[in-house]
Amino acid sequence: MNVDELNFAYKVRHALNENLDSLPASTQQRLASARKIAVSRKRANNLLRVFRIAPVAAGGVGAFFRNPISWAMRAGVVLPIVVLAFGLSGIYQMEEARRIKEIADIDAEVLADDLPLNAYVDNGFNAYLADRSE
Repeated sequence: MNVDELNFAYKVRHALNENLDSLPASTQQRLASARKIAVSRKRANNLLRVFRIAPVAAGGVGAFFRNPISWAMRAGVVLPIVVLAFGLSGIYQMEEARRIKEIADIDAEVLADDLPLNAYVDNGFNAYLADRSE
């Protein structure tokens, strides 16, 4: 309960207690039986579990280095992510360099070779170039 709900509950309880003597006996009996039922339904150890996300630097920056297990666990999580990022970046760079080299080789062969002008107009030759450049 938050503060407003708790204050409201206290006010209702106080108002009911003030006028308790003026209520008819049948109403008092019904309220007493309802209270007994409510109390019997309440669990003895009703623990409330709350999921809460704590900030990473809750103890400050100094707490990060004071607790070596915590530091090692954090490094154990961060290190594989960093290695994976560098590995994927390297693979991407290598593939791009390979693709650019293949395209440059095709361009060099086309420019260095003496092809007739009809070869550049040929649809089969254009398809061949398109297949080789992908």
